Amino acid sequence: MDMLLIDYLLNNATKYTNEEAIVYISQHGQREALSWNELNGLSNKIANMLISKEIRKGDKVGLLSMNSLLWLPIYFGILKAGAIVVSLNYNEDIDEIDYCLNLVECKTLFLSNAYKCYDALTSLTDNQYRIFEVHDSTEEYINEIKECSDDNIFVSIGDNDDAAIYFSSGTTGRSKAILLTHFALLSAAETELAHHKQQQQDRFLCLAPLYHTGAKIHWFGSFLVGGCIVISPSTSPMSVLKTIEREKITIAFLLVSQIQDILDAISLGDVDMKALDLSSWRLMHSGAQPIPASLITRWCTQFPNMLYDTNYGLTEASGPGCIHLGSENIHKLGSIGRPDPKWKVDIVNEVGFPVEKGTIGELIIHGPSVMKGYYHDAHSTNKTIKNNWLYTGDMAYIDVDGFIYLVDR
Repeated sequence: MDMLLIDYLLNNATKYTNEEAIVYISQHGQREALSWNELNGLSNKIANMLISKEIRKGDKVGLLSMNSLLWLPIYFGILKAGAIVVSLNYNEDIDEIDYCLNLVECKTLFLSNAYKCYDALTSLTDNQYRIFEVHDSTEEYINEIKECSDDNIFVSIGDNDDAAIYFSSGTTGRSKAILLTHFALLSAAETELAHHKQQQQDRFLCLAPLYHTGAKIHWFGSFLVGGCIVISPSTSPMSVLKTIEREKITIAFLLVSQIQDILDAISLGDVDMKALDLSSWRLMHSGAQPIPASLITRWCTQFPNMLYDTNYGLTEASGPGCIHLGSENIHKLGSIGRPDPKWKVDIVNEVGFPVEKGTIGELIIHGPSVMKGYYHDAHSTNKTIKNNWLYTGDMAYIDVDGFIYLVDR
């Protein structure tokens, strides 16, 4: 692989200097934006600050923040410094966050002073973590970076160097730390681009929390070609649709509940579709859970000129992307689709032998974005990755046309 994900940031800053890279819309409707040049410069400041604080390649740096204009600049800044991003869920309780940080031996973190993170800010400070406080105010940002250089910094980083840690508890037990490489992140972004064919003029609406792989990887396809991300915390139907109209959104990832809410609001007359111009919106895609075929049929009836796609993925495979339905396969609604050309899939029985088509078994996958393993947990890693195949724990079957149907997650 000739480039890393972070290399595309400098590319975009060079090609699309003053064009919008990130737009953030607050709960109160305040709009803030960073150009590609500003995003690159701010990420450089963060990287240079970390290096000045003796953060070295391979060190873990936590990121605990609600969605904000700064989330992605911090993420890229940590990667540029050669450190490993430890992505934390602000909805977890303090004990679980503390457990996750200790699990991966992370003592340095960026921590938002926003209301959902305030208790963590006070509690974790008492536990002697080194904390860089992230302010909501665009005038304050992060105190430590104010005097730092925004010059590009080049740390020697390879494809297979560690890039990010995400957490997944699965169905039982404490959280497990999922370790992903730079190669895995870029491969996932390339798969997303290959399926949804993003172009530089695409504008992606992000409603999901950025600490999750899915929210970012869905946009990373656009990121590779210089497409903007619009981040909004409001998920009410009217707010979502007005944002799509105002920001000329072309791609939106919606969860099942959000699809249902929008359709219900339209049916009840709470949304006047004639008063909205949604002509920019070319693709709605969904995933992260089983999607009722009847719901998508209803969506396609309401939006007949819009493309629809669904995808399957899991954090252990760098988020979404290894299996897509494809907008051309609407006749296969209910299926999660077929594997990307870079991926192999199989359905196996309880002892790991492939089953016949149409027979339910465990879905296993093999491809370029599979995790390196669970951090410091060889036992769980060896149970999940066998002969380079990732055992997903999801029950599924494959039909005669090669389309995969989930039965239970």
